[in-house]
Amino acid sequence: MAINPQGGEAAVQRRRFLSLTAAGAATTAMASTLAACGGETSGSGDVTLKLVAADYGDKPENNSKKYWLKVARAFTSKYPDIKIDITVLPWIDIDRKLAKMVKDGQAPDLAQIGAYADFAAAGKLYSADQLLSIPTQSDFISSISAAGDLHRVQYGLPFVASTRLLFYNEDLFSKAGVTKAPESWDDLQAAAVKLKAAGVKIPFGLPFGREEPQAETMMWMLGGGGNYTDRTGAYTIDSPENVKAFEWLRDELVGKGLTGPGDPSRTNRQQVFDAFTHGDVGMLNGHPTLMKQAAARDIKYGMAPLPGIEGKAESTMGVADWMMGFKTHGRREQIGRFLDFVYHKDNVLDFTSRYAMLPVTTSASEAMRHDEAEKKLWPFLDQLQQAQFYPADKTSWARVTTLLKEKIGSTVKKGGDPASVLQELQREAEATDNADG
Repeated sequence: MAINPQGGEAAVQRRRFLSLTAAGAATTAMASTLAACGGETSGSGDVTLKLVAADYGDKPENNSKKYWLKVARAFTSKYPDIKIDITVLPWIDIDRKLAKMVKDGQAPDLAQIGAYADFAAAGKLYSADQLLSIPTQSDFISSISAAGDLHRVQYGLPFVASTRLLFYNEDLFSKAGVTKAPESWDDLQAAAVKLKAAGVKIPFGLPFGREEPQAETMMWMLGGGGNYTDRTGAYTIDSPENVKAFEWLRDELVGKGLTGPGDPSRTNRQQVFDAFTHGDVGMLNGHPTLMKQAAARDIKYGMAPLPGIEGKAESTMGVADWMMGFKTHGRREQIGRFLDFVYHKDNVLDFTSRYAMLPVTTSASEAMRHDEAEKKLWPFLDQLQQAQFYPADKTSWARVTTLLKEKIGSTVKKGGDPASVLQELQREAEATDNADG
């Protein structure tokens, strides 16, 4: 998730990433039209589609509206009877404002945000097969596409995604005598001990503050062989594997002073990112936008797969943001035509290259894989097929996330009780799931 400069809360919700597809009717001619077009859409047509989208920019100069205006102008030049009315909102506002639009009966035709399940469960959305051409729908990477299903029907169309890797400061590693990236939790602890002895302020940056602790939580769950849910979709928050992971963090990392002088339960992700870019952090779990932030301050860094309890973690966490089409105005055909255009490979790559995201379609991913200019993103791309995603198909997930933000940090404090906290989260998750039917 690109980090929005408008405040910590924007960074909080900014998660993650990827998208693309081969639309049958959108050909090379379309791509050249796109390259030639720009500026505001104007005029009137038979239909005007309203699009509400999130802003991925980190400054006014790269506000996402510029991308959408470019796409809309190219689309309208091809389909002059369909105009696109674009509203781009910061992450801190978009969920609340979109929910109000829908509640007031003023839902847009299209929305691109971080979650879709509530709208799908309420019967507000078209399914993917009602909107997309077969080439477009089949081009989605299967592991990401499956995360857009509700009751085995796809309503959430992945738009962009990201995965997570371990980042480490090469100069600090060299200073501490750490010769390679850790592969297991024992390796990680040993490296952190050396970093601390060498005077590194924060050997391992561990953010369990309210910004986005659900991400850090999931990474440690996966590293320990657990997850939020099992293969059937049932919650497993209080599994033995998850409890063991947080006991290890409490006793072997935080308890031994290897996470620095701050309180991990009050430390947000962007705080440790900022500390990393100032040379104060030896290691942390990060996503692609950290590369740009570190490079801006000339931090020499390396990246490696997330360590696991006995070796490299079998999978990493992936996060996707979603596109959805609302039924409110009955414009299924026009929405589908626009989405086939949006998911053309060239448009997807245009977006991902602007914001250091990953494509969510096979065609775009393969193109990125062969583009030397995108080489720094290849390690994240390598993780995508095996990545595990939030249970975003559950309408209960929003409630679970809210409670987790309040509780999870206490598990790693001295005297913290991971089993009790995870059991509480499990009970709430199951109760909410049952209430939602």
